[in-house]
Amino acid sequence: MPDRYIRQILDARVYDVAIESPVTHARNLTRRFGNNIFFKREDLQPVFSFKLRGAYNKISQLSDAQKACGVIAASAGNHAQGVALAATQLGIHATIVMPRTTPEIKVNSVRNHGAEVVLIGDAFDEAAAYAQEQIEKHGYTYIHPYDDPATIAGQGTVAMELLWQFTKPIHAVFIPVGGGGLIAGMAAYIKYLRPETRVIGVEPEDSACLSEALKAGRRVTLPQVGIFADGVAVKQIGRHTWDVCKDHVDEVVTVTTDEICAAIKDVFEDTRSIQEPAGALSVAGLKKYVQRQGLEDENLIGVLSGANMNFDRLRYVSERTEVGEQREAILAVTIPEEPGSFSRFIQALRKRNITEFNYRYSSADEAHIFVGVQIQAGGLGRNEVVTELGDLGYPVLDLTDNDLAKQHIRHMVGGHAPSVTNEKVFQFTFPERPGALITFLMSLGSRWNISMFHYRNHGAAYSRILMGAQVEDEELGDFRAMLDEIGFEYEEIGDDPAYRLFLGQ
Repeated sequence: MPDRYIRQILDARVYDVAIESPVTHARNLTRRFGNNIFFKREDLQPVFSFKLRGAYNKISQLSDAQKACGVIAASAGNHAQGVALAATQLGIHATIVMPRTTPEIKVNSVRNHGAEVVLIGDAFDEAAAYAQEQIEKHGYTYIHPYDDPATIAGQGTVAMELLWQFTKPIHAVFIPVGGGGLIAGMAAYIKYLRPETRVIGVEPEDSACLSEALKAGRRVTLPQVGIFADGVAVKQIGRHTWDVCKDHVDEVVTVTTDEICAAIKDVFEDTRSIQEPAGALSVAGLKKYVQRQGLEDENLIGVLSGANMNFDRLRYVSERTEVGEQREAILAVTIPEEPGSFSRFIQALRKRNITEFNYRYSSADEAHIFVGVQIQAGGLGRNEVVTELGDLGYPVLDLTDNDLAKQHIRHMVGGHAPSVTNEKVFQFTFPERPGALITFLMSLGSRWNISMFHYRNHGAAYSRILMGAQVEDEELGDFRAMLDEIGFEYEEIGDDPAYRLFLGQ
C-alpha cells in the first residue's frame, strides 16, 4: 500500500509555498534523557504548521474547471490557514468555514492569507455541514484536512526531507496523530526507505483514535474527544490514512494533558519557540517512550507540527507543567483544627518546597489543606511524601492525577456550606464565544438554585465549567432534561473525592 505513495511524494508540489524545514538538535533534552534527540521544525513553515504541504499539493492538482469554481474547507485550525495560503498562491478563490468558537487570532490569520471566512455554529460538525451545502450550491471542491491521497503525499514530503537531512541511523521518529495525514505520509516514505526505523504515533489519551483502531484492528469512532490538544481532536482515523497506518505504524504512545504541557516547556527551553498542544505531542510521546524502554545513545526525532498557540492558553500550560514533569505532587491533607497544627505540618514536610497552599476553616475539629509539594523530576519522592505524612498520622489523599482538582478545586477551596442541601454537581464543556456564558446562565432558568459555579477562560475554543445546583432527587430527571435541551456536553461528578473533601457535604 505505501509503495504507491512514494512517487506521489517525490512528485508532490509543495515548495511553491513550503520551506525545507530544518532539523535542530535538542541539547537540553539530549542531556537529560541520555539520547540524541532532534526536532523536525514544521512549526517554522509560513503558516507555522505542516498543513500547507498537503493543502497545496491537493489544490495544485485540481483541473482548470475545479480551480475556476473555487475550493472550500471546514476547519478551525491549521488546515484553514494552509488552504487559504495555497489557494491564494494559485489564484483560486477559497472559502473557509469555521465555528464561531474559533479564536480570533486564527480567524484573522486565515483572512490575512486571502480567504473568505464564514463563521457558522459552535462546533466543527455544524461548519462541515454548511460546507457541504455550499459544495452542492456552488460546485466548490472540498479540500479534506487529512483523508485524501494528494494531501497524504504532500505531508509525506516531511519524511522525504528528514531522510536526506539526517543520514545517521534513526531508532524512531515520533509523529503527532489527529486524522492521520501526517503520520500516513511519513510512514509510507520512511518504511519504504528505512524499514528498520520505528514510526511511532503520539496521541492525547482522550483523543486516541489511531491507538483504539490498532487495538481493534479496524477504524473505530470515539464517543468524544478531549479539547486541550484541539489540533488533533479527531474521533475517527481517516479511511485512506488507516490503510497505511494499520501496517506501517509500529505503535502509538498516548500522553496526558499535563505531559503535553511539560513538553511545551521542554521545546521552549531548547528552541525558545512556543508550540501549540498538538505541536508538542511528539516530544511528550518521545519522553514517555524513552523512560519506558530505558533507551540510551539512540537517535530520536520528534516532529514539531505547529506553533499556532493562542497566547492566553499559556496560563493554563504554566499551571500544569510541573505536574506534567512529575516535579509536583498535589495532595489533600487533613490536619487538626488547633493552635500549632500548621507549623507541625510544615515541619513534617522536612523542608520540601511548597508550591501551593490553600486552606479555609471548615469545622471545629479538623481542617482540609490543598497543598502542592515539590518533588524530584520523574515523580521520585511522591509516594515517599505521602507515606511519611501518613506515618505521622495525617490522612492524605493524592490528587496529582485528579483532573477536577487541578482544573477547578484548587481555585475554589473555601470550606463547606452546611446550609446547602441536595447539591448535584456537573462539569460542562463550554464553547467560547461572545455572550455564551450569559446565554448559558439564562438558559438555566429560575426553578433551581445554583449553589456553586466556577469558570475560567483559558484562551481555547472550549472551556470547562463546574456547577452545583440544589435539586431534589425526584426532580433530577427534569433537571437533566433541561441540561440536555441546553445542549452542552456535561457529566455528573458528585462522587469525585476532591469535591467531597473540600466543597461537598
